[in-house]
Amino acid sequence: MGSRKQFAVLGLGRFGLSAARTLEEMGAEVLGVDMDVNLTESLTGILSQVVSFDIRDARGLDQVGIGNFDAVIIALKNLEASLMATMLCKERGVPEIVVKAIDERHAEMARRLGATQVVFSERDMARRTVMHLVSKNAVDYIDLAGSVKIISIIVPESLVGKSLIESDLRGRYNIVVIAIRHGSETMVAPAPSYCFAEGDNLFIIGTEQSLAEFERDL
Repeated sequence: MGSRKQFAVLGLGRFGLSAARTLEEMGAEVLGVDMDVNLTESLTGILSQVVSFDIRDARGLDQVGIGNFDAVIIALKNLEASLMATMLCKERGVPEIVVKAIDERHAEMARRLGATQVVFSERDMARRTVMHLVSKNAVDYIDLAGSVKIISIIVPESLVGKSLIESDLRGRYNIVVIAIRHGSETMVAPAPSYCFAEGDNLFIIGTEQSLAEFERDL
């Protein structure tokens, strides 16, 4: 299948189909799987690879070579099928298993069975929406372990023209600028001497409290 990353999406409801199409748009190779034959037939030509089988059946997963994929997204509405697929993918050595959880109980069971990441699409979307309402600068928001977050913001006016070292964001707020997108260029771990320019997109990591303090002072 070439050198491009390979993903499988199990369950082609609204969330799964959106994930599959986004991955394809980003240049990945994607296999879409759903138990509904009528649905998979309707997606022929929309997704580059789509098949139908009972996702709880280990033989079906073996036939598509699920263990060879870089990551699998499990977006099944049926709890039993989702957990079974999680366990089967784990047993076959899939390195990244992302499970769309129905509730916290589902999430906990999925983690125990091998999920490396659990998402709650409605809850996560709500958090992103609230973050945009609360933070006038936030472009995006990513939840990490515990209270640690990454936010993406457009550089505030108060920082334009100042260097990273002059701004002293680590000393003042205990937050770290991990990357800067300047025009079409993205700088990872930017140099302390870099001066912020208008329109720069900053990627900042910190705790909820430290990021909130930073936001209050803008």
